[in-house]
Amino acid sequence: MAIPSGATGKEPFLPRTLTVLREGYDGGTFFKDLAAGLTVGIVALPLAMAFAIASGTTPERGLFTAIVAGFLISLLGGSRYQIGGPTGAFVIIIFNVIMKHGYDGLVVTTLLAGAMLLVFGLCRFGALIKYIPYPVTTGFTAGIAVLIFSQQVKDFLGLSMQSVPPDFFEKWQAYIHNAATFDPATCGIAFLALGAIILTRKTIPRIPGPVVGVVLASLTVWALGLDVETIGSRFGGIPTELPTFTLPTVTLERVRQLLPDAMTIALLAGIESLLSCVVADGMTGDKHNSNVELAAQGAANIASVMFGGIPATGAIARTVTNIRSGGRTPVAGMIHAAVLVGFILYLAPLASFIPLASLAAVLMVVAWDMSEMHKFLRLLHAPKSDVLVMCLTFALTVVIDLTVAVYVGVMLASLLFMRRMSEVTQICTCLDGEATKVQGRETAELDVPEGVKVYEIDGPFFFGVADRFQNVLAALDRQPEVFILRMRKVSTLDSTAVNALEVFWRKCRSDGTQLLLSGVRETMRTTLRRMGTLSLIGEGNICENIDAALARAGQVLAERREAEDRPQ
Repeated sequence: MAIPSGATGKEPFLPRTLTVLREGYDGGTFFKDLAAGLTVGIVALPLAMAFAIASGTTPERGLFTAIVAGFLISLLGGSRYQIGGPTGAFVIIIFNVIMKHGYDGLVVTTLLAGAMLLVFGLCRFGALIKYIPYPVTTGFTAGIAVLIFSQQVKDFLGLSMQSVPPDFFEKWQAYIHNAATFDPATCGIAFLALGAIILTRKTIPRIPGPVVGVVLASLTVWALGLDVETIGSRFGGIPTELPTFTLPTVTLERVRQLLPDAMTIALLAGIESLLSCVVADGMTGDKHNSNVELAAQGAANIASVMFGGIPATGAIARTVTNIRSGGRTPVAGMIHAAVLVGFILYLAPLASFIPLASLAAVLMVVAWDMSEMHKFLRLLHAPKSDVLVMCLTFALTVVIDLTVAVYVGVMLASLLFMRRMSEVTQICTCLDGEATKVQGRETAELDVPEGVKVYEIDGPFFFGVADRFQNVLAALDRQPEVFILRMRKVSTLDSTAVNALEVFWRKCRSDGTQLLLSGVRETMRTTLRRMGTLSLIGEGNICENIDAALARAGQVLAERREAEDRPQ
Protein backbone atom coordinates (compact mmCIF):
# COMPACT_ATOMS: atom_id res chain seq x y z
CA MET A 1 0.00 0.00 0.00
CA ALA A 2 1.23 3.47 -0.82
CA ILE A 3 2.22 5.67 2.08
CA PRO A 4 0.13 8.82 2.08
CA SER A 5 1.99 11.96 1.42
CA GLY A 6 1.60 14.67 3.98
CA ALA A 7 1.66 12.06 6.73
CA THR A 8 4.74 13.15 8.58
CA GLY A 9 2.84 15.00 11.26
CA LYS A 10 4.99 18.14 10.83
CA GLU A 11 2.53 20.18 8.74
CA PRO A 12 0.47 23.01 10.28
CA PHE A 13 -2.86 21.67 11.50
CA LEU A 14 -5.01 23.84 9.22
CA PRO A 15 -7.90 22.95 6.88
CA ARG A 16 -6.91 23.18 3.24
CA THR A 17 -9.74 25.63 2.60
CA LEU A 18 -8.01 28.18 4.83
CA THR A 19 -4.58 27.74 3.22
CA VAL A 20 -6.10 27.99 -0.27
CA LEU A 21 -7.91 31.22 0.55
CA ARG A 22 -4.70 32.67 2.01
CA GLU A 23 -2.96 31.95 -1.30
CA GLY A 24 -5.65 33.95 -3.15
CA TYR A 25 -8.95 32.99 -4.72
CA ASP A 26 -10.12 34.72 -7.89
CA GLY A 27 -13.14 34.61 -10.19
CA GLY A 28 -11.50 32.28 -12.71
CA THR A 29 -10.83 29.69 -10.02
CA PHE A 30 -14.40 30.02 -8.76
CA PHE A 31 -15.92 29.28 -12.17
CA LYS A 32 -13.71 26.19 -12.52
CA ASP A 33 -14.85 25.05 -9.09
CA LEU A 34 -18.46 25.81 -10.00
CA ALA A 35 -18.34 23.67 -13.14
CA ALA A 36 -16.65 20.82 -11.28
CA GLY A 37 -19.07 21.07 -8.34
CA LEU A 38 -22.09 20.89 -10.64
CA THR A 39 -20.67 17.84 -12.40
CA VAL A 40 -19.79 16.01 -9.21
CA GLY A 41 -23.16 16.87 -7.69
CA ILE A 42 -24.94 15.27 -10.64
CA VAL A 43 -22.71 12.18 -10.38
CA ALA A 44 -23.22 11.93 -6.61
CA LEU A 45 -27.02 12.09 -6.86
CA PRO A 46 -27.75 8.51 -8.00
CA LEU A 47 -24.78 7.08 -6.10
CA ALA A 48 -25.84 8.58 -2.77
CA MET A 49 -29.34 7.14 -3.08
CA ALA A 50 -28.09 3.78 -4.36
CA PHE A 51 -25.60 3.35 -1.51
CA ALA A 52 -28.25 4.23 1.07
CA ILE A 53 -30.76 1.75 -0.37
CA ALA A 54 -28.12 -0.99 -0.54
CA SER A 55 -27.24 -0.25 3.10
CA GLY A 56 -30.77 -1.12 4.18
CA THR A 57 -32.03 2.41 4.73
CA THR A 58 -33.92 5.04 2.71
CA PRO A 59 -32.56 7.04 -0.25
CA GLU A 60 -32.81 10.44 1.43
CA ARG A 61 -30.33 9.34 4.11
CA GLY A 62 -27.74 8.94 1.38
CA LEU A 63 -28.48 12.44 0.10
CA PHE A 64 -28.32 13.91 3.62
CA THR A 65 -24.92 12.24 4.05
CA ALA A 66 -23.57 13.62 0.79
CA ILE A 67 -24.78 17.09 1.76
CA VAL A 68 -23.66 17.32 5.40
CA ALA A 69 -20.58 15.11 5.36
CA GLY A 70 -19.60 16.14 1.85
CA PHE A 71 -19.68 19.82 2.77
CA LEU A 72 -17.71 19.37 6.01
CA ILE A 73 -15.07 17.08 4.47
CA SER A 74 -14.37 19.74 1.86
CA LEU A 75 -14.53 22.63 4.34
CA LEU A 76 -12.37 21.06 7.08
CA GLY A 77 -10.30 18.49 5.20
CA GLY A 78 -6.61 18.37 4.36
CA SER A 79 -6.96 17.96 0.58
CA ARG A 80 -7.74 20.47 -2.16
CA TYR A 81 -9.72 17.94 -4.18
CA GLN A 82 -11.37 15.43 -1.82
CA ILE A 83 -15.09 14.77 -2.35
CA GLY A 84 -16.80 13.04 0.54
CA GLY A 85 -20.03 11.12 0.93
CA PRO A 86 -21.45 7.59 1.25
CA THR A 87 -19.36 4.91 -0.47
CA GLY A 88 -19.53 1.23 -1.29
CA ALA A 89 -16.99 0.30 1.37
CA PHE A 90 -19.56 0.96 4.10
CA VAL A 91 -22.57 -0.72 2.51
CA ILE A 92 -22.18 -4.16 4.06
CA ILE A 93 -21.22 -3.09 7.56
CA ILE A 94 -24.02 -0.47 7.65
CA PHE A 95 -26.48 -3.12 6.47
CA ASN A 96 -25.34 -5.53 9.21
CA VAL A 97 -25.49 -2.89 11.96
CA ILE A 98 -29.01 -1.81 10.92
CA MET A 99 -30.14 -5.45 10.76
CA LYS A 100 -28.87 -6.12 14.30
CA HIS A 101 -29.38 -2.80 16.08
CA GLY A 102 -31.61 -0.63 13.87
CA TYR A 103 -30.82 2.84 12.56
CA ASP A 104 -30.43 4.15 16.13
CA GLY A 105 -27.64 1.63 16.62
CA LEU A 106 -25.99 2.86 13.44
CA VAL A 107 -26.10 6.43 14.77
CA VAL A 108 -24.24 5.45 17.96
CA THR A 109 -21.76 3.33 15.95
CA THR A 110 -20.98 6.22 13.62
CA LEU A 111 -20.63 8.69 16.49
CA LEU A 112 -18.04 6.40 18.09
CA ALA A 113 -16.24 5.98 14.77
CA GLY A 114 -16.25 9.72 14.21
CA ALA A 115 -14.81 10.32 17.67
CA MET A 116 -12.04 7.80 16.94
CA LEU A 117 -11.18 9.51 13.67
CA LEU A 118 -11.06 12.87 15.44
CA VAL A 119 -8.64 11.45 18.00
CA PHE A 120 -6.53 9.84 15.24
CA GLY A 121 -6.26 13.16 13.46
CA LEU A 122 -5.62 15.32 16.53
CA CYS A 123 -2.98 12.85 17.75
CA ARG A 124 -1.38 12.95 14.29
CA PHE A 125 -1.81 9.27 13.52
CA GLY A 126 -2.21 9.90 9.79
CA ALA A 127 0.97 8.02 8.89
CA LEU A 128 -0.33 4.82 10.55
CA ILE A 129 -2.31 4.02 7.41
CA LYS A 130 0.86 2.56 5.92
CA TYR A 131 0.71 -0.25 8.46
CA ILE A 132 -2.46 -1.72 6.92
CA PRO A 133 -1.08 -4.47 4.64
CA TYR A 134 -1.95 -4.28 0.96
CA PRO A 135 -3.21 -7.92 0.81
CA VAL A 136 -5.69 -7.11 3.60
CA THR A 137 -7.15 -4.07 1.81
CA THR A 138 -7.28 -5.98 -1.48
CA GLY A 139 -9.00 -8.96 0.15
CA PHE A 140 -11.70 -7.11 2.01
CA THR A 141 -12.34 -4.67 -0.86
CA ALA A 142 -12.88 -7.60 -3.24
CA GLY A 143 -15.09 -9.25 -0.62
CA ILE A 144 -17.19 -6.13 -0.22
CA ALA A 145 -17.57 -5.98 -4.01
CA VAL A 146 -18.92 -9.55 -4.09
CA LEU A 147 -21.39 -8.75 -1.31
CA ILE A 148 -22.60 -5.55 -2.96
CA PHE A 149 -23.11 -7.41 -6.24
CA SER A 150 -25.02 -10.15 -4.42
CA GLN A 151 -27.32 -7.65 -2.73
CA GLN A 152 -28.42 -6.17 -6.06
CA VAL A 153 -29.61 -9.37 -7.74
CA LYS A 154 -33.17 -9.11 -6.42
CA ASP A 155 -33.74 -5.56 -7.69
CA PHE A 156 -31.77 -6.18 -10.90
CA LEU A 157 -33.93 -9.18 -11.89
CA GLY A 158 -37.16 -8.07 -10.20
CA LEU A 159 -37.50 -11.26 -8.17
CA SER A 160 -40.68 -11.72 -6.14
CA MET A 161 -39.17 -12.09 -2.67
CA GLN A 162 -40.47 -10.71 0.60
CA SER A 163 -36.97 -10.38 2.04
CA VAL A 164 -33.39 -11.27 1.19
CA PRO A 165 -31.46 -13.40 3.73
CA PRO A 166 -28.37 -11.63 5.07
CA ASP A 167 -26.13 -14.73 4.92
CA PHE A 168 -24.20 -15.01 1.64
CA PHE A 169 -24.97 -18.65 0.84
CA GLU A 170 -28.57 -18.44 2.04
CA LYS A 171 -28.99 -15.36 -0.13
CA TRP A 172 -27.91 -17.19 -3.29
CA GLN A 173 -30.01 -20.23 -2.40
CA ALA A 174 -33.04 -17.92 -2.13
CA TYR A 175 -32.19 -16.33 -5.49
CA ILE A 176 -31.98 -19.73 -7.17
CA HIS A 177 -35.21 -20.88 -5.49
CA ASN A 178 -37.06 -17.75 -6.71
CA ALA A 179 -35.35 -17.49 -10.12
CA ALA A 180 -38.58 -18.31 -11.94
CA THR A 181 -40.25 -15.20 -10.50
CA PHE A 182 -38.03 -12.72 -12.37
CA ASP A 183 -39.79 -9.80 -14.07
CA PRO A 184 -38.93 -9.31 -17.77
CA ALA A 185 -39.67 -5.57 -17.69
CA THR A 186 -37.42 -5.03 -14.67
CA CYS A 187 -34.66 -7.11 -16.28
CA GLY A 188 -34.96 -5.10 -19.47
CA ILE A 189 -34.65 -1.77 -17.62
CA ALA A 190 -31.70 -3.08 -15.58
CA PHE A 191 -29.80 -4.25 -18.66
CA LEU A 192 -30.65 -1.00 -20.45
CA ALA A 193 -29.15 1.03 -17.60
CA LEU A 194 -26.14 -1.29 -17.37
CA GLY A 195 -25.50 -1.12 -21.10
CA ALA A 196 -25.85 2.68 -21.10
CA ILE A 197 -23.33 3.01 -18.25
CA ILE A 198 -20.76 0.74 -19.90
CA LEU A 199 -21.22 2.29 -23.36
CA THR A 200 -20.95 5.83 -22.00
CA ARG A 201 -17.78 4.99 -20.10
CA LYS A 202 -16.18 3.51 -23.20
CA THR A 203 -17.24 6.12 -25.77
CA ILE A 204 -17.82 9.39 -23.87
CA PRO A 205 -15.93 9.03 -20.59
CA ARG A 206 -16.31 12.72 -19.70
CA ILE A 207 -20.08 12.20 -19.28
CA PRO A 208 -20.97 10.39 -16.02
CA GLY A 209 -22.20 6.94 -16.95
CA PRO A 210 -24.41 6.38 -13.86
CA VAL A 211 -26.36 9.56 -14.61
CA VAL A 212 -26.91 8.49 -18.23
CA GLY A 213 -28.03 5.02 -17.15
CA VAL A 214 -30.47 6.24 -14.49
CA VAL A 215 -31.95 9.01 -16.65
CA LEU A 216 -32.39 6.75 -19.67
CA ALA A 217 -33.99 4.02 -17.58
CA SER A 218 -36.35 6.50 -15.89
CA LEU A 219 -37.44 8.02 -19.20
CA THR A 220 -38.02 4.58 -20.66
CA VAL A 221 -40.19 3.50 -17.72
CA TRP A 222 -42.20 6.74 -17.94
CA ALA A 223 -42.59 6.66 -21.73
CA LEU A 224 -43.64 3.01 -21.93
CA GLY A 225 -45.65 3.02 -18.72
CA LEU A 226 -43.81 -0.03 -17.41
CA ASP A 227 -44.89 -1.51 -14.11
CA VAL A 228 -41.52 -1.73 -12.36
CA GLU A 229 -40.57 -0.88 -8.81
CA THR A 230 -39.32 2.68 -8.32
CA ILE A 231 -38.12 4.84 -5.45
CA GLY A 232 -41.66 6.23 -5.24
CA SER A 233 -43.38 2.83 -5.09
CA ARG A 234 -41.06 1.42 -2.42
CA PHE A 235 -40.14 4.47 -0.33
CA GLY A 236 -42.85 6.98 -1.24
CA GLY A 237 -40.28 9.31 -2.80
CA ILE A 238 -37.84 11.48 -0.88
CA PRO A 239 -38.58 14.47 1.39
CA THR A 240 -38.56 17.96 -0.06
CA GLU A 241 -37.11 19.41 3.13
CA LEU A 242 -33.60 19.46 4.55
CA PRO A 243 -32.83 17.29 7.59
CA THR A 244 -33.09 18.61 11.13
CA PHE A 245 -30.60 18.19 13.94
CA THR A 246 -31.29 15.26 16.27
CA LEU A 247 -29.32 14.51 19.41
CA PRO A 248 -29.02 10.72 19.85
CA THR A 249 -29.21 8.80 23.11
CA VAL A 250 -25.97 7.04 23.97
CA THR A 251 -25.67 4.50 26.79
CA LEU A 252 -22.63 2.62 28.09
CA GLU A 253 -24.21 -0.73 27.24
CA ARG A 254 -24.84 0.45 23.67
CA VAL A 255 -21.24 1.58 23.38
CA ARG A 256 -19.98 -1.83 24.48
CA GLN A 257 -22.17 -3.58 21.93
CA LEU A 258 -21.24 -1.37 19.02
CA LEU A 259 -17.57 -0.61 19.66
CA PRO A 260 -16.19 -3.37 17.37
CA ASP A 261 -18.32 -2.17 14.44
CA ALA A 262 -17.34 1.43 15.21
CA MET A 263 -13.66 0.50 15.06
CA THR A 264 -14.20 -1.13 11.66
CA ILE A 265 -16.00 1.94 10.31
CA ALA A 266 -13.23 4.21 11.62
CA LEU A 267 -10.59 1.97 10.05
CA LEU A 268 -12.37 1.82 6.70
CA ALA A 269 -13.03 5.57 6.69
CA GLY A 270 -9.38 6.29 7.41
CA ILE A 271 -8.11 3.89 4.77
CA GLU A 272 -10.46 4.96 1.99
CA SER A 273 -10.23 8.70 2.65
CA LEU A 274 -6.42 8.75 2.72
CA LEU A 275 -6.15 6.46 -0.30
CA SER A 276 -8.45 8.86 -2.13
CA CYS A 277 -6.13 11.72 -1.14
CA VAL A 278 -3.14 9.74 -2.40
CA VAL A 279 -4.87 9.23 -5.76
CA ALA A 280 -5.64 12.95 -5.96
CA ASP A 281 -2.04 13.84 -5.11
CA GLY A 282 -0.80 11.52 -7.82
CA MET A 283 -3.05 13.12 -10.43
CA THR A 284 -2.30 16.73 -9.48
CA GLY A 285 1.10 16.83 -7.81
CA ASP A 286 -0.49 18.30 -4.70
CA LYS A 287 0.23 17.15 -1.12
CA HIS A 288 -2.55 16.55 1.37
CA ASN A 289 -2.36 16.73 5.17
CA SER A 290 -3.47 13.32 6.38
CA ASN A 291 -3.96 14.33 10.03
CA VAL A 292 -6.27 17.22 9.15
CA GLU A 293 -8.11 14.89 6.75
CA LEU A 294 -8.74 12.29 9.47
CA ALA A 295 -10.03 14.94 11.88
CA ALA A 296 -12.36 16.27 9.17
CA GLN A 297 -13.64 12.76 8.48
CA GLY A 298 -14.40 12.38 12.17
CA ALA A 299 -16.29 15.66 12.42
CA ALA A 300 -18.18 14.92 9.18
CA ASN A 301 -19.33 11.50 10.34
CA ILE A 302 -20.53 12.85 13.67
CA ALA A 303 -22.50 15.61 11.94
CA SER A 304 -23.83 13.25 9.26
CA VAL A 305 -25.74 10.97 11.63
CA MET A 306 -26.93 13.91 13.73
CA PHE A 307 -28.69 15.12 10.59
CA GLY A 308 -30.16 11.78 9.59
CA GLY A 309 -27.29 10.46 7.47
CA ILE A 310 -25.03 7.41 7.40
CA PRO A 311 -21.23 6.95 7.59
CA ALA A 312 -19.17 8.81 4.99
CA THR A 313 -15.63 8.95 3.73
CA GLY A 314 -13.61 10.29 0.82
CA ALA A 315 -14.94 8.88 -2.45
CA ILE A 316 -12.21 8.05 -4.94
CA ALA A 317 -14.43 8.03 -8.05
CA ARG A 318 -16.07 11.37 -7.23
CA THR A 319 -12.72 12.90 -6.27
CA VAL A 320 -11.27 11.85 -9.64
CA THR A 321 -14.37 13.26 -11.37
CA ASN A 322 -13.80 16.55 -9.54
CA ILE A 323 -10.20 16.76 -10.75
CA ARG A 324 -11.06 15.84 -14.33
CA SER A 325 -13.88 18.38 -14.34
CA GLY A 326 -11.48 21.19 -13.49
CA GLY A 327 -11.95 21.51 -9.73
CA ARG A 328 -9.17 23.54 -8.12
CA THR A 329 -10.05 24.01 -4.46
CA PRO A 330 -12.30 22.58 -1.70
CA VAL A 331 -14.97 25.05 -2.83
CA ALA A 332 -15.86 22.55 -5.59
CA GLY A 333 -16.78 19.98 -2.93
CA MET A 334 -18.94 22.51 -1.11
CA ILE A 335 -20.71 23.40 -4.36
CA HIS A 336 -21.36 19.68 -4.96
CA ALA A 337 -23.18 19.60 -1.61
CA ALA A 338 -25.16 22.72 -2.58
CA VAL A 339 -26.25 21.04 -5.84
CA LEU A 340 -27.74 18.18 -3.83
CA VAL A 341 -29.51 20.69 -1.56
CA GLY A 342 -31.05 22.25 -4.65
CA PHE A 343 -32.22 18.84 -5.86
CA ILE A 344 -33.97 18.09 -2.56
CA LEU A 345 -35.63 21.50 -2.41
CA TYR A 346 -36.77 21.77 -6.03
CA LEU A 347 -36.51 18.44 -7.87
CA ALA A 348 -37.17 15.79 -5.21
CA PRO A 349 -40.47 14.60 -6.81
CA LEU A 350 -38.52 13.49 -9.89
CA ALA A 351 -36.65 10.94 -7.78
CA SER A 352 -39.90 9.00 -7.37
CA PHE A 353 -39.68 7.92 -11.02
CA ILE A 354 -36.19 6.39 -10.72
CA PRO A 355 -36.46 2.60 -11.16
CA LEU A 356 -34.65 0.59 -8.51
CA ALA A 357 -33.35 -1.72 -11.24
CA SER A 358 -31.31 1.17 -12.66
CA LEU A 359 -29.75 1.85 -9.25
CA ALA A 360 -29.00 -1.87 -8.95
CA ALA A 361 -27.18 -1.62 -12.28
CA VAL A 362 -25.18 1.36 -10.99
CA LEU A 363 -24.13 -0.58 -7.91
CA MET A 364 -23.14 -3.62 -9.95
CA VAL A 365 -20.76 -1.41 -11.91
CA VAL A 366 -19.51 0.05 -8.62
CA ALA A 367 -18.95 -3.50 -7.32
CA TRP A 368 -16.94 -4.42 -10.41
CA ASP A 369 -14.80 -1.29 -10.04
CA MET A 370 -14.27 -2.00 -6.32
CA SER A 371 -13.19 -5.58 -6.92
CA GLU A 372 -10.14 -4.44 -8.92
CA MET A 373 -9.99 -7.94 -10.33
CA HIS A 374 -6.67 -7.38 -12.07
CA LYS A 375 -5.02 -6.52 -8.74
CA PHE A 376 -6.62 -9.50 -7.01
CA LEU A 377 -5.42 -11.92 -9.68
CA ARG A 378 -1.97 -10.32 -9.74
CA LEU A 379 -1.59 -10.84 -5.99
CA LEU A 380 -2.16 -14.57 -6.46
CA HIS A 381 1.42 -14.63 -7.79
CA ALA A 382 2.80 -12.91 -4.67
CA PRO A 383 4.58 -14.78 -1.84
CA LYS A 384 2.42 -17.50 -0.31
CA SER A 385 1.99 -15.64 2.96
CA ASP A 386 0.51 -12.61 1.14
CA VAL A 387 -1.78 -14.88 -0.89
CA LEU A 388 -2.95 -16.54 2.34
CA VAL A 389 -3.71 -13.19 3.99
CA MET A 390 -5.60 -11.86 0.97
CA CYS A 391 -7.66 -15.03 0.39
CA LEU A 392 -8.47 -15.46 4.08
CA THR A 393 -9.56 -11.81 4.38
CA PHE A 394 -11.67 -12.17 1.23
CA ALA A 395 -13.31 -15.39 2.44
CA LEU A 396 -14.05 -14.05 5.93
CA THR A 397 -15.53 -10.85 4.46
CA VAL A 398 -17.90 -12.81 2.24
CA VAL A 399 -18.81 -15.70 4.53
CA ILE A 400 -18.50 -14.36 8.10
CA ASP A 401 -18.26 -10.62 8.71
CA LEU A 402 -16.25 -7.63 7.55
CA THR A 403 -15.18 -6.74 11.09
CA VAL A 404 -13.80 -10.23 11.70
CA ALA A 405 -12.11 -10.19 8.29
CA VAL A 406 -10.25 -6.94 8.90
CA TYR A 407 -9.05 -7.87 12.38
CA VAL A 408 -8.01 -11.42 11.43
CA GLY A 409 -6.33 -10.20 8.24
CA VAL A 410 -4.29 -7.54 10.04
CA MET A 411 -3.34 -9.93 12.86
CA LEU A 412 -2.30 -12.70 10.46
CA ALA A 413 -0.33 -10.27 8.30
CA SER A 414 1.39 -8.95 11.44
CA LEU A 415 2.32 -12.44 12.61
CA LEU A 416 3.68 -13.37 9.19
CA PHE A 417 5.63 -10.11 9.07
CA MET A 418 7.17 -10.82 12.46
CA ARG A 419 8.15 -14.28 11.29
CA ARG A 420 9.83 -12.79 8.24
CA MET A 421 11.64 -10.26 10.37
CA SER A 422 12.87 -12.99 12.71
CA GLU A 423 14.20 -14.89 9.70
CA VAL A 424 16.04 -11.78 8.53
CA THR A 425 17.96 -11.59 11.82
CA GLN A 426 21.03 -13.86 11.76
CA ILE A 427 23.10 -15.14 14.67
CA CYS A 428 26.73 -15.62 13.61
CA THR A 429 29.85 -16.88 15.33
CA CYS A 430 33.60 -16.68 14.83
CA LEU A 431 35.69 -19.24 16.68
CA ASP A 432 39.45 -19.36 17.27
CA GLY A 433 40.27 -16.96 14.47
CA GLU A 434 38.44 -18.94 11.78
CA ALA A 435 35.45 -17.55 9.91
CA THR A 436 32.47 -19.81 10.59
CA LYS A 437 28.93 -19.84 9.16
CA VAL A 438 25.99 -20.01 11.51
CA GLN A 439 22.41 -19.35 10.37
CA GLY A 440 23.67 -18.85 6.82
CA ARG A 441 25.78 -15.73 7.45
CA GLU A 442 29.58 -15.45 7.56
CA THR A 443 31.37 -13.10 9.93
CA ALA A 444 34.67 -11.38 9.29
CA GLU A 445 37.78 -13.14 10.56
CA LEU A 446 38.88 -12.11 14.02
CA ASP A 447 41.92 -12.89 16.10
CA VAL A 448 40.02 -14.59 18.89
CA PRO A 449 42.18 -15.99 21.73
CA GLU A 450 41.58 -19.44 23.13
CA GLY A 451 38.86 -19.50 25.75
CA VAL A 452 36.87 -16.72 24.08
CA LYS A 453 33.82 -17.11 21.85
CA VAL A 454 32.36 -14.34 19.71
CA TYR A 455 28.77 -14.28 18.49
CA GLU A 456 27.09 -11.57 16.45
CA ILE A 457 23.42 -10.65 16.09
CA ASP A 458 22.73 -9.19 12.66
CA GLY A 459 19.27 -7.57 12.47
CA PRO A 460 16.43 -6.56 14.79
CA PHE A 461 16.61 -8.23 18.21
CA PHE A 462 12.99 -8.61 19.32
CA PHE A 463 10.66 -11.23 20.75
CA GLY A 464 10.53 -13.10 17.44
CA VAL A 465 14.31 -13.65 17.67
CA ALA A 466 14.80 -14.01 21.43
CA ASP A 467 13.80 -17.67 21.56
CA ARG A 468 16.09 -18.58 18.67
CA PHE A 469 18.90 -16.64 20.34
CA GLN A 470 18.50 -18.72 23.49
CA ASN A 471 18.31 -21.99 21.52
CA VAL A 472 21.49 -21.24 19.57
CA LEU A 473 23.47 -20.36 22.70
CA ALA A 474 22.06 -23.30 24.65
CA ALA A 475 23.42 -25.62 21.95
CA LEU A 476 27.06 -24.65 22.69
CA ASP A 477 29.14 -27.76 23.30
CA ARG A 478 31.14 -26.13 26.07
CA GLN A 479 31.06 -22.80 27.83
CA PRO A 480 34.01 -20.42 27.19
CA GLU A 481 35.72 -18.32 29.81
CA VAL A 482 34.67 -15.12 28.00
CA PHE A 483 31.64 -14.70 25.74
CA ILE A 484 31.51 -11.62 23.47
CA LEU A 485 28.15 -10.72 21.94
CA ARG A 486 28.50 -8.23 19.08
CA MET A 487 25.46 -5.97 18.67
CA ARG A 488 26.72 -3.40 16.17
CA LYS A 489 24.13 -4.53 13.58
CA VAL A 490 21.19 -4.69 15.98
CA SER A 491 18.77 -1.97 14.85
CA THR A 492 16.14 -2.44 17.55
CA LEU A 493 15.83 -4.07 20.96
CA ASP A 494 12.61 -4.88 22.82
CA SER A 495 11.90 -6.00 26.38
CA THR A 496 11.71 -9.70 25.44
CA ALA A 497 15.19 -9.50 23.96
CA VAL A 498 16.44 -7.70 27.08
CA ASN A 499 14.99 -10.48 29.21
CA ALA A 500 16.72 -13.08 26.99
CA LEU A 501 20.00 -11.22 27.53
CA GLU A 502 19.52 -11.28 31.30
CA VAL A 503 18.67 -15.00 31.26
CA PHE A 504 21.83 -15.65 29.24
CA TRP A 505 23.89 -13.49 31.62
CA ARG A 506 22.68 -15.55 34.58
CA LYS A 507 23.61 -18.77 32.75
CA CYS A 508 27.06 -17.34 31.98
CA ARG A 509 27.54 -16.36 35.61
CA SER A 510 26.55 -19.83 36.86
CA ASP A 511 29.00 -21.40 34.37
CA GLY A 512 31.81 -19.05 35.32
CA THR A 513 31.72 -17.24 31.95
CA GLN A 514 32.25 -13.49 31.66
CA LEU A 515 29.71 -11.87 29.28
CA LEU A 516 30.79 -8.83 27.24
CA LEU A 517 28.62 -6.76 24.90
CA SER A 518 30.20 -5.05 21.90
CA GLY A 519 29.00 -2.21 19.67
CA VAL A 520 25.78 -1.44 21.58
CA ARG A 521 24.08 1.63 20.09
CA GLU A 522 23.35 4.55 22.38
CA THR A 523 19.56 4.17 22.12
CA MET A 524 19.77 0.52 23.13
CA ARG A 525 22.29 1.32 25.85
CA THR A 526 19.70 3.73 27.27
CA THR A 527 17.06 0.99 27.21
CA LEU A 528 19.39 -1.45 28.97
CA ARG A 529 20.24 1.18 31.58
CA ARG A 530 16.58 2.02 32.27
CA MET A 531 15.69 -1.67 32.66
CA GLY A 532 18.64 -2.29 35.01
CA THR A 533 20.42 -4.69 32.66
CA LEU A 534 23.59 -2.62 32.52
CA SER A 535 23.98 -2.77 36.29
CA LEU A 536 23.76 -6.58 36.07
CA ILE A 537 26.30 -6.97 33.28
CA GLY A 538 28.47 -4.08 34.46
CA GLU A 539 29.27 -0.85 32.64
CA GLY A 540 32.87 -2.00 32.20
CA ASN A 541 31.66 -5.02 30.23
CA ILE A 542 29.91 -2.90 27.60
CA CYS A 543 32.54 -2.18 24.92
CA GLU A 544 32.50 0.38 22.12
CA ASN A 545 33.70 -2.07 19.44
CA ILE A 546 35.07 -5.55 18.93
CA ASP A 547 38.68 -4.46 19.41
CA ALA A 548 37.84 -3.01 22.80
CA ALA A 549 35.88 -6.17 23.63
CA LEU A 550 38.81 -8.43 22.68
CA ALA A 551 41.14 -6.26 24.75
CA ARG A 552 38.74 -6.54 27.70
CA ALA A 553 38.57 -10.33 27.14
CA GLY A 554 42.35 -10.51 27.22
CA GLN A 555 42.34 -8.59 30.51
CA VAL A 556 39.77 -11.01 32.00
CA LEU A 557 41.79 -14.04 30.88
CA ALA A 558 45.00 -12.54 32.30
CA GLU A 559 43.32 -11.86 35.65
CA ARG A 560 42.05 -15.44 35.79
CA ARG A 561 45.46 -16.90 34.90
CA GLU A 562 47.03 -14.74 37.56
CA ALA A 563 44.48 -15.93 40.10
CA GLU A 564 45.11 -19.55 39.15
CA ASP A 565 48.91 -19.14 39.49
CA ARG A 566 48.63 -17.41 42.86
CA PRO A 567 49.56 -19.74 45.72
CA GLN A 568 46.59 -20.96 47.67
